[in-house]
Amino acid sequence: MRTVRIRAALPALAGAALLIGTLLSSPAQAAGGVHIHHVWFDSPGRDDRSNTSLNAEWVQIKNGGSSAVSLKGWVLKDASNHKYVFPDVKIGAGKYMKIRTGSGSDTASTKYQGRRAYVWNNDKDTATLTKASGTKVDSCSWTTRDPSDKYC
Repeated sequence: MRTVRIRAALPALAGAALLIGTLLSSPAQAAGGVHIHHVWFDSPGRDDRSNTSLNAEWVQIKNGGSSAVSLKGWVLKDASNHKYVFPDVKIGAGKYMKIRTGSGSDTASTKYQGRRAYVWNNDKDTATLTKASGTKVDSCSWTTRDPSDKYC
């Protein structure tokens, strides 16, 4: 009789495990593991709008997946809808990429928005990453100036 009860319970346990796995998976996991990893929203020192100061605020994304992901047309934006559209680039498996606010020469690990004003609010804001289709991949919010950065 015990064998019958265990066999009867197995489908229920399998269903519960599947449901828990579905609830715990994030949009980033569904997108090959790309997610917002770290945001430095308050550049150090005086906010003088110099290129050095602008580039000291950035968003870092990470590809936690096991294969490269094309970011072509993906969008990184703030709550005020300032958008950075990714060019035809890929982020490698296990790699990080910083998106800096100011100007500079793009590399595989750093992209520049080319802006002359700050994007990320120091008191509160949300960084949102979406696919080219508009599907939300990940977001990271903060509500304080201290510290000047947030791991997401």
